[in-house]
Amino acid sequence: MPDSAASDASASDPDPASASAASEPGPADPPSGPSALRGSSVEAAPVEGAPVEAEAGTWPAPVRRPTGRDVARLAGVSQATVSLVFSGAEAGRRVSDATRERVREAARSLGYRPQAAGRQLRLGRSGMILLAVPNILGPFFGRVLEGVHEEAGRHGLAVVVSSGWGSATLAEAATTSRFDGLLICSPDDSQLGELPADTPAVFLDADPGTDRARPTVELDVAGGMRAAVEHLAGLGHRRIGRLRSTHSAYTFRVRQAAFEQVAAELDLEVVELGVSLNEGQPAARSVAHRLLERPDRPRAVICDDDVVASGVYQAAAELGLRVPADLSVVGMDNVAVAALLAPPLTTVDLPGEELGRVGAAALAGLLRGERAAPVPPLATSLVLRSSTAPAVGGPGRGAKQ
Repeated sequence: MPDSAASDASASDPDPASASAASEPGPADPPSGPSALRGSSVEAAPVEGAPVEAEAGTWPAPVRRPTGRDVARLAGVSQATVSLVFSGAEAGRRVSDATRERVREAARSLGYRPQAAGRQLRLGRSGMILLAVPNILGPFFGRVLEGVHEEAGRHGLAVVVSSGWGSATLAEAATTSRFDGLLICSPDDSQLGELPADTPAVFLDADPGTDRARPTVELDVAGGMRAAVEHLAGLGHRRIGRLRSTHSAYTFRVRQAAFEQVAAELDLEVVELGVSLNEGQPAARSVAHRLLERPDRPRAVICDDDVVASGVYQAAAELGLRVPADLSVVGMDNVAVAALLAPPLTTVDLPGEELGRVGAAALAGLLRGERAAPVPPLATSLVLRSSTAPAVGGPGRGAKQ
C-alpha cells in the first residue's frame, strides 16, 4: 500500500494513480476538494447497446452504479484511501477523521455501496452464517430466524437457513469457506458430531453439555412445562392427556422430564401418546383421535407444540367435543397459530426471536475473536387464553378428571 494512501490526512489527494487497486472504469473527473461535495454528482452512463430513450411501455435503460473511483474523485482523495475507509475499523483508523468523514459524505451523496465481495476476500470471510434447524417449515423456527436475521444484520452478516442436515452435512459446511460460522438450533442426537475445533459455532435450545468449548443458549422449557401443568391442576384437572414429541432432541427430553416430575409431585394421572412433530397437524390429528376416543378420555391435554395442539382442536371438533367446555388444551411455543385458533390457545411462550438474537450476537463475538460469556437460560412464560377451563362432569369424572 503506498504511504500516501495509508497516511492521507490532507484535504485532497492529487494523485489518483496512487490507488493500487484502481481497476474500475469511471467518467471524466468532476471538480475535486471539499467544495465539490455540494451540488456535484456523477452522471450515470447507460449500458452499452441499450437504448438511450425507453419507448412507451418498456423498461428504462439500466444505469451504471457509482464506483469507488467516483467517490475518490468527488472527495478529492485517492481510490486507495477510499478502500482504507471501507475496509474495516483497523484500516480506517489509518486515515484522518476529517478525510474519513469526507469520503463517507461523498459515498452517501452518490449512493455508493462498497463491494462486499472484495472486502470479504481480504478478510478471508464469506460474510455468511448458517442457521441449521430441524424443520424449516416449523413455525417456531421462523421466530428464531427472525431474531437471527435482525441481529446478524447489525454485524454485517447474511444468514442462510437449512434443515434436513446431519452430522456429516454440518461437518462439511464447517470445513468449507462458504460460512463464517454456524448456529445449530434444537439438534437431535443423530445431528450431532465432531465439528472442527476452529469452527465458530453456537448451539441454540440445546444441551449445554453438547460441546463445552462452544456457547449454548438455552430456553427454560422446564419452567414453562411446570407452569402449564400447574395451571391445569389449579383448574381441578387430575387426569392429564399428554401428546409428546417422539424426537430425541434435548429440548423435548427436558420437557418430558419436567412434565413427569410435576405430575408426580401433584399426584396426577397421565395418559400419554407420542407424535412426530415433523409430520405436522395431520399426524397430531390422528394421534389426538386415539386419545379422545378412549372411554376414559382425559378432560385436559398438554401438547409439545402449538401445531400439535391445533391437531387436537381438529380431532375434538370431529368428535363433537368443545374446547374448553369438554376439553382444555395447552400448547407450547406461542407461534402465530395459537392466537388464531378458536378459541385462542393457552400456551407456553418460548422467546424464539430472543433466542435467535442472543445466539447471533454470541456468534458475531466469536467471529471477532472474543470469548463468549455464559448465557443464563432465557425465561419462558405461560400465556393464558381461552382454551382452558375448570374441570367439570363428563368422562373421567370423579377423583381423577
